[in-house]
Amino acid sequence: MSKYLLEVGVEELPYKFIPMAISQLENGFKTFLDSNNVKFDKINVMATPRRLAVIIEGLADSQPDVEKVVKGPIATVAYDENKNLTKAGEGFAKKNGVEAKDLYVEDNYLYAKISIKGKNTKELLQDNVPQIFAKLQGPHFMRWASNDVKFSRPIRWVLSILDGEEVKIRIIDKESSNITNGHRFSTQNIVINNPDEYVAKLRDAHVIVDQAERRERILEVTQKEADKLNAVTKISDDLLEEVTFIVEYPVAVTCNFNEEFLTIPQEVAVTVMETHQRYFALYTKEGKLTNKFVTITNYIGNEFENIKAGNLRVIKARLDDAVFFFKEDTKKPLEAYIENLKGMTFQKGMGSVYDKTQRIIKLAEKLNPSETVKRTAELCKADLATNLVFEFTELQGFIGADYARVSGEKAEVSQGIKEHYFPLNADSETAKSVEGQIVGIADKIDTICAVFAAGKKPTGSSDPLGVRRAALGIIKTIIEHGLKIDLSKLIDDALELLPVKSDCKADVEEFFVQRLIIFLASDYKKEVLEACSAKNPCEDLCDYVARVKVVSTLNDAKLLENANRVLRILKDEVNSKVDSSLFVLDAEKDLFNAVDAISFNGDYVPYLQELIEINPVVTKFFDDVLVMDKDEKIKNNRLALLNELKNKYIILTDFSKM
Repeated sequence: MSKYLLEVGVEELPYKFIPMAISQLENGFKTFLDSNNVKFDKINVMATPRRLAVIIEGLADSQPDVEKVVKGPIATVAYDENKNLTKAGEGFAKKNGVEAKDLYVEDNYLYAKISIKGKNTKELLQDNVPQIFAKLQGPHFMRWASNDVKFSRPIRWVLSILDGEEVKIRIIDKESSNITNGHRFSTQNIVINNPDEYVAKLRDAHVIVDQAERRERILEVTQKEADKLNAVTKISDDLLEEVTFIVEYPVAVTCNFNEEFLTIPQEVAVTVMETHQRYFALYTKEGKLTNKFVTITNYIGNEFENIKAGNLRVIKARLDDAVFFFKEDTKKPLEAYIENLKGMTFQKGMGSVYDKTQRIIKLAEKLNPSETVKRTAELCKADLATNLVFEFTELQGFIGADYARVSGEKAEVSQGIKEHYFPLNADSETAKSVEGQIVGIADKIDTICAVFAAGKKPTGSSDPLGVRRAALGIIKTIIEHGLKIDLSKLIDDALELLPVKSDCKADVEEFFVQRLIIFLASDYKKEVLEACSAKNPCEDLCDYVARVKVVSTLNDAKLLENANRVLRILKDEVNSKVDSSLFVLDAEKDLFNAVDAISFNGDYVPYLQELIEINPVVTKFFDDVLVMDKDEKIKNNRLALLNELKNKYIILTDFSKM
């Protein structure tokens, strides 16, 4: 078995493209090898800002030889009356590289069994690797120099080796060799004799080519710096991935800024460090932000004074701006900014942000009329008109919360303003405060209804105003906190408040149901989720989840059989009531009494057990009773009885979808 190494050296790649390239290269090589029936053990794709590398282990030396049976012309066409091959027969033999003696007739057709020798893996690599690379896709691809093929950045070198032998290929305008380059300020022109020495030689040249190893090193060196100061870090996965893909050789340097900058909202300082500068903020053991941070440099050496000074200059300028905006903004209370929202458009045809705020207030009051909820709704968008949010848009809500505190608003209002944007993404926490939950739901339902009413509902490639995230936020908030909210009614209220009237309620509800099913799909079977959605989940999401949990435990074939038999019989709507005086058989009376005894007290676990326990009674009814009796009154009475049973079943789920 062999090992193949491909490395494509480039100018610094945009960090967002690198994970895309890793995934595409892995899929591309796997598809190539599988489609050509070339066996392999493992494909490992590694990347830094200056190189994309692929190592394939356990690679077969060639495709396996295969025997193939090829069908030819009809025997009477392939042979003449003297049993000699005709021109058609000879042509078939020549085409498939066989002699006349190797041909045979079966079912009146001419056949040839041919042996196809597998291609050498080296040849396959030469033919296919350039194509795999040419198929890479990403944002902002362009042509470089005089090349027609587009790519993210210019290619500087190509390394291609199978075991100890070069595999000559050409990618765009660069011919391959067995030479690579280390870190920009380290060893260049490194000869790679075989793939096994690649990672180690690059490490010696100050390049950690494996992104997983590089990621762990970043965490390790950052932790060492934090430990020196008895501090802790809070590094997000997104920031860690970005830093991993902007350096080849991570070196941690601790820097600091003036403590006076800690007077501004903590989120502002952290955003400057993490989002704008890709620094790792340091905190005390108690979680309070310090004036120190760690920057990861792509540096070789031990002289860090210039690095520290440069980073301090940059962050000081950004924080100076933040301090200035903070002081200017807080010269007046947060409430004073509400009027400025009238000049900010929410969405074309849907009024200003001020108009949206008034709708949020009304919707929130319908859900919870408390004073703190109303005040939170009034102030929830006010910070959008401040200088600091204009500069740091991603901090809307956080800044509003801090300004509310400075303005003397109640703590519940301040927290609600911050949390009404929660959850910030699919994995983040939901609002803990009632104010944040209620105002957040009101805000999000208004946005969703406005998008649908404007005819801009999301498609596979578009998500206007992030309505998918908004719907997920509502679903998570309601379910996690057990809120008793009728979303169906809330959608009605939200659509009624919009300046543009639209009959899109059914679309909005369907959108919510689909998002709900997707949200729960990792924990429950799709058929259970869809069966339980027959009863509109929007009327009570928590009730829907409770039913799904119970139905997921169902393991009773007889209940499914009986319920489905009832549903099949009752295709048409039944409006008549049961008349016990029309009962003819004991089985009718027994079923009537059993159904009448079933009651739902809000707990689906014992309710399911009650449905299971009447199985023998239902089975006996079907064994003893002919539902479609010749007597019309008796027939209709029996249908009415089954309808009562059906109504008990559908309280739990639609068994016909199970």
